[in-house]
Amino acid sequence: MEGPDRQVLIDIVTIKMPFGKYKNRLLCDLPIFYLQWFQNKEWPVGKLGILMRNVYEIKINGMEPLLKEIKHVIHH
Repeated sequence: MEGPDRQVLIDIVTIKMPFGKYKNRLLCDLPIFYLQWFQNKEWPVGKLGILMRNVYEIKINGMEPLLKEIKHVIHH
């Protein structure tokens, strides 16, 4: 199984949530329970939903340190 591509990872650590309780928080910083709620209900349509699903998969598979590394490189 392939992981997310480079641009998806960059987008996850640079794009902010555009609405809701966590508006303006980076997608990579969304709490797992919030992502779980979308998993159980319905993901947003389009690119945002794809990115959020990737964040969810990364977090539930214990790969969050990867996001922290990328975030550190991008934001410093």
